[in-house]
Amino acid sequence: MTEPGEGRSAVGGAARPARHPLPAGLRARFAIAFAGVAAMVAVLVGVLGYDSAATLIRHDRANDFSQSLDTLVGAVQTSDRSTADFLPTTAGRDGLEDQLTRSGDIGIQVVDGGGTVVKKGVPDPLRVEPADAKLAANGAAGKTRRVEQNIDGDRYLVVTVSLGDGRGAVQLSQLLSSTDDLLDLLLERVALVATAVVIAAGAAGWWLAGRITRRLVQLTGAAEQVASTGQLDVDVPRRGSDEIGRLGRAFDDMLGRLARSKDDQRRLVQDAGHELRTPLTSLRTNIAALPHLDRLPQDSREALLDDLATETRELSVLVNELVELAADRREVEEPTEIELDLLAERVADLARRRTGREIVVDSVPTPGTGRPNALQRAMTNLVENAAKFAADGSEIRLRVRPGQVAVLDRGPGIDEADLSRIFDRFYRATKARSLPGSGLGLSIVREVAESHGGSVYARNRSKAEGGGAEIGFTLAMRQDAAK
Repeated sequence: MTEPGEGRSAVGGAARPARHPLPAGLRARFAIAFAGVAAMVAVLVGVLGYDSAATLIRHDRANDFSQSLDTLVGAVQTSDRSTADFLPTTAGRDGLEDQLTRSGDIGIQVVDGGGTVVKKGVPDPLRVEPADAKLAANGAAGKTRRVEQNIDGDRYLVVTVSLGDGRGAVQLSQLLSSTDDLLDLLLERVALVATAVVIAAGAAGWWLAGRITRRLVQLTGAAEQVASTGQLDVDVPRRGSDEIGRLGRAFDDMLGRLARSKDDQRRLVQDAGHELRTPLTSLRTNIAALPHLDRLPQDSREALLDDLATETRELSVLVNELVELAADRREVEEPTEIELDLLAERVADLARRRTGREIVVDSVPTPGTGRPNALQRAMTNLVENAAKFAADGSEIRLRVRPGQVAVLDRGPGIDEADLSRIFDRFYRATKARSLPGSGLGLSIVREVAESHGGSVYARNRSKAEGGGAEIGFTLAMRQDAAK
C-alpha cells in the first residue's frame, strides 16, 4: 500500500484495489523450479551416496568372506585336515571355526569323501552338487570351487574347499540376499528422503512465491482496476528498495501524473468553454443582425462589421492558444543547444514588425540547452503582453541574463491583487479586460519555464526605475561551458 505521507494523495480517499489470488501460473512455476532443483540435487546426492554405500557394504562382505576362505585354504594346505577336525566336538579346539565364521553370516558344511554331508551348514543343508562331491573325493588339498545357490528364495555364495587325498571337503557359505535386502532398504530410504526433500522444496517454493510476489499481485490488481474502471486514485504498493518496490513507485508516480494531467484537461475544457462562450455569443448576436444590415445606418453597419472582425480575431487567437496548451508541444520538442541572447534578438525583430514598437534587447552571451521554439514562444508572449499595456512610444526592454529572461515596460503596472494570479489560465486583470487577449499567454510562459526547471515572477517597478512592470521567468538550463 502507499505509505502514509508518501506518494500521491487521492482526492476523496483512495479506492483499494481488489484482492486477487496469487497467479497460479507464477506461483506454480516457482514451486516447480524449487522442486526441480531440489530433485536434481537429491537424485545426485542420493545416487552418489547409495553407490558409495553399496560399494562399501559389498566390499566389506566380500572381504570378510575372502579372509575366512583364505584362512580355511591355508589351514588345509599347511596341515593334514580331516572332516573330524570340523565336527562340533573338535572344530573349536584350535579356534578355527571361530576364525572362519567371524562375520556371523558365514556358515560351514562338512562333506566326507563319498559326498555325504557329515555336518550340515547354513542353510540346512547346502546342496552338494556332483562337482562338489568329485572335489571332495579326488581334489587336491586347498582346491576350491565357487558357485551361487538359490535356496528357499535366498541367494548364497558357496565355496567348496577340498581337504585332499579323498578326505572330503569343507563348504563355506555366505548369504548374499541379506546384502541385497540391506541395499534395497537403503535405496528405499534414499528415495523416501529425496521425495520428502522435493515435496518440502515445492512447498517452500510455493510459500516463497507468495512472499516475493505479494506486492506484484497488489500492483497487478491496481493496474487491472485502473484498466477496468478508469479510476486513478488507487493504492499502489511502494515499499521496498528492490525492483518490485521501484516498479510500484514508478507506477504510482505515473498514476499521479496521469491524474494531474486529467485534472488539467478537465479544467482546460471547463475554462475554454467559459472563455469561448463570450465571443461566440457576441458573434451569434452580430450574425443574427446581418440579414438586416442594409437597414442599419452606415455607422452601425461599420461598427457591426468591425465588431465581427474583432471577435473573429479574438476567437482565432483563443483557439490557437488552446491548441498550444492542449497539444503540449513542449513535450515533443527535443532540447538542443541554443544561444538565448540570439533567440531574444529574433523575438524582438518579430515583435517590431508585428507591433511597430521599439523593442530594446539587453542581453549578454547566454549559451545553454533548451527547447528553442517553446522559449521563443514564451519570450514573444511576454513582449506582446507588454506592448498591450505600455504607452505608445515608451520603451519595452527584453533583458536576458544567464538563468533569467524578463520584459520591462513603462506601463501602468499591475494591481497588487493581480500579481499572484496573472499567470493563471484565462485570468485577466481588471485593467486588461477591455484589451484584446485570451488570458492564456502568461500561463504558457509559466508552462515553458516550469518545463525548463524554472519559475515565473512579476513585480511593479519603482518610480526610480521609471515605473511600469517587470514580468519574467527563471531557467535551470544546463550552461554550456565550452562556449
